[in-house]
Amino acid sequence: MKSFQSIFFLVLIIPFVEIYLLLKVGGLIGALPTIFMVVFTAVLGAWLLRQQGFATLQRFRASLAQGEIPAYEIVEGPIILVGGALLLTPGFITDMLGFVCLIPQLRRKIARYVIENQMIQGNVFTQRSFRDKDVLEGDFRKED
Repeated sequence: MKSFQSIFFLVLIIPFVEIYLLLKVGGLIGALPTIFMVVFTAVLGAWLLRQQGFATLQRFRASLAQGEIPAYEIVEGPIILVGGALLLTPGFITDMLGFVCLIPQLRRKIARYVIENQMIQGNVFTQRSFRDKDVLEGDFRKED
């Protein structure tokens, strides 16, 4: 419940901080340059999203072709999507977080953290054989 409250607080506070920063920057450099910066980061974010998405998809396919589990690529995919969404959202804080998600070296560190701390439920990234499990064999028959 604590994490839900934190996320809820962030969703409420970030737009206000973004508007404040946009107004402050607009007051310093002017409205048109501020609008240009916001549009430029959105266009750059869309381009990076496409480029990094295709690169990750190629690595995913290469890992599968070699018979390896593409663990990093599985985690990096959603990170790339979040980064692209953040860059398309107007604001400087969301742009900074979006670029962090789309820079390959930083994204790899985030993915490594997620994998090592097994933040994904079900422990998806460890291979277990059925020999390690108790297997109950039998027949199934549906009775009406």
